[in-house]
Amino acid sequence: MGINKSYAVLGLGRYGRAVAEELINNGAEVLAVDIDQNNVNNAIETLPVCKCADITEPETIKRLGISNIDVVIIAMASNLEASVMAVTLCKEAGVKTVIVKCGNEMHQKILSRVGADKVIFPEKESGTRLAKNLITSGFSEMIELSDDVSMVEINIKDEWVGKTLIELSLRKKYSVNVVAVKKGDEITTTIDPALPLEKGMELIVIANTSKLQKLK
Repeated sequence: MGINKSYAVLGLGRYGRAVAEELINNGAEVLAVDIDQNNVNNAIETLPVCKCADITEPETIKRLGISNIDVVIIAMASNLEASVMAVTLCKEAGVKTVIVKCGNEMHQKILSRVGADKVIFPEKESGTRLAKNLITSGFSEMIELSDDVSMVEINIKDEWVGKTLIELSLRKKYSVNVVAVKKGDEITTTIDPALPLEKGMELIVIANTSKLQKLK
């Protein structure tokens, strides 16, 4: 994903606003929408493109141009029916990635079945963290170890396949430290730097968060 993608955040409660504000603070283009005018009024100062609309209506999805959005985040965990409708309409509009906040495991199953690409529990993943994961393109997962340092999973780039960590010299080029290699469900922390990397592998690295964009 990343900064060059366009985003829409549907639902401007605390979680939705946190996602939208973090995306905007990182330079992303964000359309923010809520059915409650009070929520829109409270968010307009920090969210430049903020609309009051009912996103469970097909005409609203069309009017807002949701079909042109790369990633939609639906943040209405308290209203399952609205979330289901929003997911369905967004996927029908051709949105490639739809991420939805949910309240429990049963809702997670329902939302996944109607087409959600990722379902998250807000108590497990903060809005700010979700936004940072979206911005740091190419990372499967990102965990903040401190304000300045993060651990991320990096998908092996096509040009890295067949090369060794010695040849790639990732620490020198990207200022990252490789701490493990992941293949499927198997994680190896005893790394052979002379072992050629294979397609489908992931590298788990630790780096200064400000340096991560170099890996895009």
